[in-house]
Amino acid sequence: QVHLVESGGGLVQAGGSLTLSCVASGSGFNVNTMGWYRQVPGKQRELVATIGSIPNTDYADSVKGRFTISRDNAKNTVYLQMTSLKPEDTAVYYCYAECGTPGIVTTWYDYWGQGTQVTVSS
Repeated sequence: QVHLVESGGGLVQAGGSLTLSCVASGSGFNVNTMGWYRQVPGKQRELVATIGSIPNTDYADSVKGRFTISRDNAKNTVYLQMTSLKPEDTAVYYCYAECGTPGIVTTWYDYWGQGTQVTVSS
């Protein structure tokens, strides 16, 4: 079983910065893609950024140039550095990781963190 634990959320003024962290813990697993999604009440969860094992990255258009995703494979940790924050970035941010048990054939499963609130005041 893999557990994802996020940290770093909080309240910040517009134009400010925050960095989110997420650690994947457990035993005997490999991590493939990691990423961040966000959700506001009444709306679907949306992709913010993902990072593969290469590492290759992908960003939502709304955060390109402002957010940077990175990972530390040795620590099974993914980071999201958020700058120039806007009130519309306010949401619960969820960490995501695709994990599997190494073997002849690896079956990959999706795991989610519990979410961390980011609030940007105008």
